[in-house]
Order: sequence, then structure tokens, then C-alpha cells
Amino acid sequence: MKLALFDLDQTLLPIDSDYAWGEFTNQIGWTEPVTFKERNDQFFSDYQAGVLDIHDYVRFATEAVRLRGAEQAKIAHDQFMREIILPQIRKPALDLVKQHQDAGDRVMIVTATNEFVTRPIAKAFGISELIAVQLARDKSGWITGEIEGTPSFKAGKVLRVAQWLQAQKKTWSDVQMTFYSDSMNDLPLLEQAQNPVATNPDARLRQLATDRGWRILQLFS
Repeated sequence: MKLALFDLDQTLLPIDSDYAWGEFTNQIGWTEPVTFKERNDQFFSDYQAGVLDIHDYVRFATEAVRLRGAEQAKIAHDQFMREIILPQIRKPALDLVKQHQDAGDRVMIVTATNEFVTRPIAKAFGISELIAVQLARDKSGWITGEIEGTPSFKAGKVLRVAQWLQAQKKTWSDVQMTFYSDSMNDLPLLEQAQNPVATNPDARLRQLATDRGWRILQLFS
């Protein structure tokens, strides 16, 4: 099996959808402007530095959605897609995805952003298979703010892909994997892939890719 795995934020998208969703909820009045922005910025800095506490962040990032409920959350996310995400989906990224699909590869997004934010984005790219941070749900089926299972973050991406492979009755030796990512946070899965591609890489990943002879791809100017 040939697998083409894509990180999402700053890889297929030139923005961070998780951070952008937080900014969006601020803009529509769901959060307290000053305090929320300060915390959102700090969590983003922690992510870039590789020290993010993913559980604390998910509680923070999903609180406004949890409190508003499913109906309002869907309406807001539809607006978010129209106003923020769809204008950021660029032709080079769509073409790259289609190239792998046309070649018969299994194409999947593997992201550390939660499923609520990312499921509609994956659909907009024409990608049906998504590994994202799964959100725990209460008896009514609504999110609790906690994470279900292993978060697809850092080494957790390797474990989640391994679980997916197991469900397909396959092991790592049964697949030829290409993985596209911009971030050093994804180093564990990049090292697992036969074809790691540093895509719009941050400075640290660009240097590492250069040192190791990995392909470097700049999708966006």
C-alpha cells in the first residue's frame, strides 16, 4: 500500500487552523477578547517551541464550542470555513493531493488539531481519511473538553497511524509512506516515513532536512 500522509496546518494550509479558529471565536464574541488572545498566543508559541501541553490546550481551545452547543457550533464553523479557511486553500496544495489520489495512493491528513475544526477542512481538500485529536464526549454526545485516546501530536501521530494500519490488517512493512510536514513536532512520523518531505518547513526542520538529504518542498511563497 502506498500512503500519502499530510500534516494540515502550515503544510496543506498556509495558516494554522487551530489558532485561526481561536481568533475567529474571539471575533464573533464567543470569548473575552484580551485574555483569550493572550492565552491563544502563548499556546501557539508553546507549540512552535515544542513544549505544548496538548491536554491543557484542547480544554482551552474547545471551551467556547462546548458552552455554545452543537447547533451554534455548526453555524459558526460553516462561517469559519467560508470566511477564513476556503480563501486559504491554494491550488498547489490541491494539486499535490490530487497527484497522489490520481496515482492510487491512500491519502490521509494526520493533524494535531482537533476533529471538530479539521473534519470539514479535510472534506474541502477532498480527503475522506483523517487522523486528528479525538474529542471525548458526554452521554448526550457533546464534547467535554477532554481528549479521547492518544492525541495525534508528536510521537502520538506514529501511534495513531500504527493503530490505523492495524485496523487495515497491515504493519509498517506493508506500506510505502510519504509524509509531508512543516514542523519539528512531527519528527517522529517523518522519521518513520520512507519518503519524508519537509513542506514549507520551519527553520529547524529545514536545517534538519538539509542535513539528512530529505526533500524540501515550498508549496507557498
